[in-house]
Amino acid sequence: MSLESGSFALTVFRLSGKLPDGILEKFSAKSAGKLDDVKDEISVGWVSGRHLLEREIDETTCVLGGHTHLNLRISQRKIPNALLKAECRKEELEYMLQNNVQHMPSKVRREIRKNIMELRISQMPPTITGIPLVIDKKAGFLYFASASQKVTETFLDMLYQTIKLDPARYDIDELCFKAFKQKSDELDPLNFAERPKDKSHCPGRDFLTWLWFFSEAYNGKIKHHQYGEFELFIDGPFTLAFGEEAAGEGAAETVVRNGNPAKSAEVKAALSVGKKLRKAKITLNRGKEIWKCSFDADRFTFSGFNLPEGEELEQNSAFAERINNLYIFLEIFGDLFAKFADATKPENRKKSEKEILNWARDRDSL
Repeated sequence: MSLESGSFALTVFRLSGKLPDGILEKFSAKSAGKLDDVKDEISVGWVSGRHLLEREIDETTCVLGGHTHLNLRISQRKIPNALLKAECRKEELEYMLQNNVQHMPSKVRREIRKNIMELRISQMPPTITGIPLVIDKKAGFLYFASASQKVTETFLDMLYQTIKLDPARYDIDELCFKAFKQKSDELDPLNFAERPKDKSHCPGRDFLTWLWFFSEAYNGKIKHHQYGEFELFIDGPFTLAFGEEAAGEGAAETVVRNGNPAKSAEVKAALSVGKKLRKAKITLNRGKEIWKCSFDADRFTFSGFNLPEGEELEQNSAFAERINNLYIFLEIFGDLFAKFADATKPENRKKSEKEILNWARDRDSL
């Protein structure tokens, strides 16, 4: 997975406060150790953005297209489970034969496993995983190429250890506070069904389901003052879900992948009982330029993110172009949330819900 080419997962953060001076020196001080020193415990450290074996961190290795570009490397030696089981079983059978017993004492079994682990672990090649990090200081964004909650928590902990930075998540709470000066859990839920079985508070799902409504009822057209006109499409696979309040109302989730998910009878039925979109595919078009990703409304993360094909060929320019295209997507995403916020303000809410209910009730299904 790389931010330089192809598709990637993404969690977005806002830079909170000024970055410390000598930032690359601080990352260098927390660089990943030598692979020869990796044991069975997980080892975490920074390496360059160029490849996972480059532990030198400086402007030559970790600045690309004007952006700070590194990898968080996670390393560990592991014994394949099948090999470990086979080795243990072999030793256990030999022990039972030598001692003329039919059952293994638990203490002996643990000792056998421990001894095999100590013997074999140094013979195993280390596994390494790298997750790209890009700091866009000018735009005030930090991009981390993972949608995993566990990996992201590891990243945030390591980032704080390194530069004492605790960035704010770019999520529904930030967007709600910007639009309403309220926390997301203080907003009333938006109704997409006349008699919903679920009235749980899921603001991220409200937003994603509204985007679906906007894409169909208003052709998804949105114009940005600087970047021009875009068209939004919401497509499957769809995951529609109840919240906690309706956990006992039959299947909590409806997942539709095949055929034409947006027009399926299952999706229309799910909407009619108050389920809302939790995951869906988002596509933004600007002429021939296409941004495409899957969006998880609960966690506010993106996966399978594809950016428009760039025009630049030189490496630095091409990377700068990709990061700028990522920024453009977030700008339009923010503008779409502003439209959602305007539609759900008290003075517009009654009219908006009427339009939404008509759309959900009257939409075609196959």
